[in-house]
Amino acid sequence: MKARSAKIKRHTLETRISIRLNLDGKGKSKIKTGIPFFDHMLTLFAKHATVDLDLRCDGDLEVDAHHTVEDCGIALGQAIAAALGDKRGIRRYGHGFHPKNPFTGEAYVPMDECLARCVVDFSGRPFLVWRGLDKFSQRITDAEKNQDASSRFRFGLAREFFQGFANEARCNLHLELLYGDEPHHVVEALFKAFARAVDAARARDPRIAGRLPSTKGKL
Repeated sequence: MKARSAKIKRHTLETRISIRLNLDGKGKSKIKTGIPFFDHMLTLFAKHATVDLDLRCDGDLEVDAHHTVEDCGIALGQAIAAALGDKRGIRRYGHGFHPKNPFTGEAYVPMDECLARCVVDFSGRPFLVWRGLDKFSQRITDAEKNQDASSRFRFGLAREFFQGFANEARCNLHLELLYGDEPHHVVEALFKAFARAVDAARARDPRIAGRLPSTKGKL
């Protein structure tokens, strides 16, 4: 069966990004963005989505981490869209962990004191829902005001990444925080839930081999 892969280069005056993606990989990754925490998030995305991802970004971190994080979301979305092709035979819909998973019982991803959920639909329609995170984000943003923001992953950048991804992957992406306190744990739970949702949605469904999972005839 033909491997679903893509190569993307995105060069702007703010960032230079190259991506090699294999949707049918084994979770291997080589990530270098200049932001260690973001590298960690992208590495665990590849691991839990079971995709092979080589992503390199040279961004204007002397200004801020914003351009790097947002543009990586854009480029990764483009890579996913390219690798999915016409989307024939995919499951299309995906959620966090499988509801029958004995360790969770529901489609949620725990990370210590946090509980996050992600649902994705590769529908061809970009839309991001960011639920239960605005108040938490504001609390963290207020705490960060007196800190040096350059070259660092601030909590609010997570939304920029996922918005860029949803726009370019042309998917409905719903992310929800049920509860949580530690920002690192919250972001990690979101990325892990995102990974598992992508893993489920991009999977081939043998029941509809060669057909589109849509009544419209196009996704």
